[in-house]
Amino acid sequence: QVQLVESGGGLVQAGGSLRLSCAASGLTFSRYAMGWFRQAPVKEREFVVVISRRGGSTYYADSVKGRFTISRDNAKNTVYLQMNSLKPGDTAVYYCAASGRVGDLALPAFVRGVDYWGQGTQVTVSS
Repeated sequence: QVQLVESGGGLVQAGGSLRLSCAASGLTFSRYAMGWFRQAPVKEREFVVVISRRGGSTYYADSVKGRFTISRDNAKNTVYLQMNSLKPGDTAVYYCAASGRVGDLALPAFVRGVDYWGQGTQVTVSS
């Protein structure tokens, strides 16, 4: 059974930083592109970032480019999201996601190609 377990969420002031982690089990981690989505209250879930299977390529939403950094450790089956310069508009539940269907040269397809989801972790940025 595939499990994606997020951690690291919390409350932070605007301008602060948080680091999210997502530990995966039940799948061959290195065969999956991994990424993050988020969903704010009364809004649709939106794509944040994706990283390729070996970590050589990334694709970011414009809203987080330059502030967020995704990385992965295939030896630990874990993907990370370093979030800096946080804004109140970043407040949302952040979901880890995995796709075995998205190739390294087609990362934008991750938006509609998710195979597995985590349960989410709350990030709240106060002004």
